[in-house]
Amino acid sequence: MDKVDGAPGRAPGGSALLTDLYQLTMLRAYWEYGMNELAVFEFFVRRLPPKRNFLIAAGLAPALDHLEGLRFEPDELEWLSGQPGFPAAFVEGLTEFRFTGDVDAMPEGTVFFPDEPVLRVTAPLPQAQLVETRLISLLNYSSLIASRAVRFVLAAPGVQLVDFGLRRAHGAEAGLLAARAAYLAGFDGTATVLAGKRWGIPTYGTMAHSFVQAHDGESEAFLRFARAHPDNAVLLIDTYDTEAGASKVVRIAPQLRAEGIEIRAVRLDSGDLAAHACRIRRILDEGGCPNVRIFASSALDEHDVARLSRAPIDGFGVGSALTVSTDTPTLDSVYKLQEYAGRPRRKRSEGKATWPGRKQVFRTYAGGRLSGDVLGLEDEDPGGESLLKPVMRAGVRLSPDPGLDEIRDRVRRSCGSLPDGLRSLEPARTVYRVEPSPGVRALAAEADLRHRAAERAPAGT
Repeated sequence: MDKVDGAPGRAPGGSALLTDLYQLTMLRAYWEYGMNELAVFEFFVRRLPPKRNFLIAAGLAPALDHLEGLRFEPDELEWLSGQPGFPAAFVEGLTEFRFTGDVDAMPEGTVFFPDEPVLRVTAPLPQAQLVETRLISLLNYSSLIASRAVRFVLAAPGVQLVDFGLRRAHGAEAGLLAARAAYLAGFDGTATVLAGKRWGIPTYGTMAHSFVQAHDGESEAFLRFARAHPDNAVLLIDTYDTEAGASKVVRIAPQLRAEGIEIRAVRLDSGDLAAHACRIRRILDEGGCPNVRIFASSALDEHDVARLSRAPIDGFGVGSALTVSTDTPTLDSVYKLQEYAGRPRRKRSEGKATWPGRKQVFRTYAGGRLSGDVLGLEDEDPGGESLLKPVMRAGVRLSPDPGLDEIRDRVRRSCGSLPDGLRSLEPARTVYRVEPSPGVRALAAEADLRHRAAERAPAGT
């Protein structure tokens, strides 16, 4: 059975065969014709999802992990050799396959917009091609979830937010990556224990209704849980009657206090959360428990959190709305060839045309707020901050990954620099300006001219 954490054996996400078949069929054709010159691919998003005004770059560290560990295992090559279209000599050549290319990328936590390269790969064509599927998967999902999570943070500044989404995630890896993306975007922690072990993310958890139901009385359940977890006595009070549950908390609080145990919080998970919270707050305050916090969950999206943050609720658990991004389940992200063998390449399909060449994003500010981006060539200097940074050379990271706290700080600074209209949960009235530079436009014209000339030439072999 596959192991989520990779031991024994590799996790499914670490396999070189976790890719689309056409990556391997193209590799075989590149091998057949000796196409091994340097290629430049860029990952970017074509358009913003409805109601989103910006996106947050995330997933770079897992992507670099994949590139550094990329290799075909003997059992994978044995299987591939039995598939049609892959001759023995080609499969044998994959034994030493490694990623030896360069990567430039926006640091995780950076705000970005459509058409802006978030990551650029420069490598021999077969290497740059094979990694397409996995890079899109990692960057697309992590950026999607980070961009959703930051909306919750903007909706309720200063309110505790905890990721509760593992049980709703589309697979174990998705649940883990969602916990990481939510935390770097500003969530306070996660209920996913493995995310705590792997990345040091604070973990939070209380009890389920089944714990209460397993006891003959609700008060007995509360007492036993508090005594078992004296430093984390958070009690779920809505199994039967929410207000009655709060009254029981008030009655047992002095007994527990005499034992040196303070009830930290109560959790609400059903009904009219705002109305219940108001009544619960009154019961707790009048019962001598003013320091007991109220934590709420129950299929909440960012609009719910914004509304409920006006009630006496101190924190929220967010599940499926975050982890499966219920408002928009994916980003229109792509990974496209922009240069091969020293020549610009571009796609001209209707509605999917690309800008060729090795590009950089140059960002300008006015009064500390974003004022516009220029999509320029790497060697241009239109002014402004260059967003893509070198992160890998010759297949090796240039420096250790930044800590998640550093990325969280970057998210705060990035969001703080957004114009007010872009920080809203509603669609902005004006679209943020991303302007291709004269150099990019000229290179696109050159690429089109070369393509037309090649089309007129006699077909090669």
